[in-house]
Amino acid sequence: MQLTLEGRRALITGGSRGLGLAMARAFVGAGARVAIVARDPGPLGEAAKAVAGTTPVAADIATEEGCARAFAEAEAALGGIDILVNNAGTSKRGPFMEVTDAEWQADLDLKLFAAIRLARLAWPGMAGRRWGRIINVLNTGAKAPPPTGAPTAVSRAAGMALTKILAGEGAPLGINVNALLVGKIDSDQWVRRHAADPRGQTYEEWMEEAGKPIPMGRMGKAEEFAAMALALVSAPGDYVTGTAINVDGGLSPVV
Repeated sequence: MQLTLEGRRALITGGSRGLGLAMARAFVGAGARVAIVARDPGPLGEAAKAVAGTTPVAADIATEEGCARAFAEAEAALGGIDILVNNAGTSKRGPFMEVTDAEWQADLDLKLFAAIRLARLAWPGMAGRRWGRIINVLNTGAKAPPPTGAPTAVSRAAGMALTKILAGEGAPLGINVNALLVGKIDSDQWVRRHAADPRGQTYEEWMEEAGKPIPMGRMGKAEEFAAMALALVSAPGDYVTGTAINVDGGLSPVV
């Protein structure tokens, strides 16, 4: 089946690297015009050069003003937003008693409130056109929060609840809302973790070791994640809404 997004316009947060950039590449390849949003103009500009057909928008979406500016610039550049992918976030976690109020707030601002604010901005246009797609990128901790998983697992669990609420309200309006839950997928955060490991393994050796506990026996690829996102926002996903799909090689203990 040919997956096409001809005529569609997408906004992807956290779009300058990793999963965000992989989704941008997949969407552009299917015919969409894509605005990629990130905080750092440097990597953002390089990403836009690497994927022709993307529009870079530099903004800090952890703030209300940043969300408003990001959406306004993307909408002006593309003429509207049909697809919103809330992908921005970090993997902040630690023992509960060591997580400060400031860390809780920063995590919620970036992962939950940014998704709320951007969905609120995109909603009227999607509803008016009777077509819209929203993907909230979460992680498997949203379903199975581990010890020392705060604050990320809590923010992501809230994102899953938000997904279900929006899906129920959006279905009569032609707006499908789903979540994709990340397991262990090769991305920049794993590059940073490898760099901090003192054992001196090559990246390939390190990744092979990291993938062994996964039932499939390997780490996932960003392109595999992007392919699932593309399916959700194109014709195969037309009757799929209100679900949270694990993209994790079978790692999660929760379906």
